[in-house]
Amino acid sequence: MPFDSFNVMFSIMPIFFGLVFILVFGTITFTIVRGVKTWSYNNSQPVLTVIAKLVTKRTDITSHMHNGNDDGMHHHSTSTFYYLTFEVESGDRMEFYVGQHEYGLLLEGDIGKLKFQGSRYLGFERAKQPGRGY
Repeated sequence: MPFDSFNVMFSIMPIFFGLVFILVFGTITFTIVRGVKTWSYNNSQPVLTVIAKLVTKRTDITSHMHNGNDDGMHHHSTSTFYYLTFEVESGDRMEFYVGQHEYGLLLEGDIGKLKFQGSRYLGFERAKQPGRGY
């Protein structure tokens, strides 16, 4: 029987599509399970308020390119994620994801009361510091 590439293609394609489906479904499932696990962990932790110093601020910017519809135009979008790193009295550091507003209000070097629950940021109350103008 001679080699028939047409039949080989039709016998391999269902396997290929099945593997891609399993990979996509597995990735989605893993992401959901990880999110629920983090949420559950944070809810089981006590709410703590500690004296801390804001030592670092950083942003993570991601860029996305989208193909247009039938107009041939490409659409570009970016997302910015904001992070604050605090150092507590023991010297340990903790990084938290925060919103843009909170990120903009705080300065590196600010000292105050950090409130958090597990890895969930709940707020920072800045202490008055001489010479800082607030």
